[in-house]
Amino acid sequence: MLMPHPAVLRGLLAEYEAAAADEPVDATGRPGPRTRDLAYTLCVSTGTRDVRRALETARRHLADAPAPATPPAPVAAGAPAGVAE
Repeated sequence: MLMPHPAVLRGLLAEYEAAAADEPVDATGRPGPRTRDLAYTLCVSTGTRDVRRALETARRHLADAPAPATPPAPVAAGAPAGVAE
């Protein structure tokens, strides 16, 4: 099965967790629309049909993925890129 890039999956997971914590439930007790949209996207991305399984699968996949690369250090103003001093 294809899995999304770890950075994409990490972002989806973070967005879902933030929305689930911050977005109020609707009148019927269901999660809000953003949380539902992210749950659907997580399910599609992980090949599951239940958000709990999608979260488990995403976390398991991320645990096996390499750590995110750190961005390169910014180049000092006026210094040519790629030239060591």
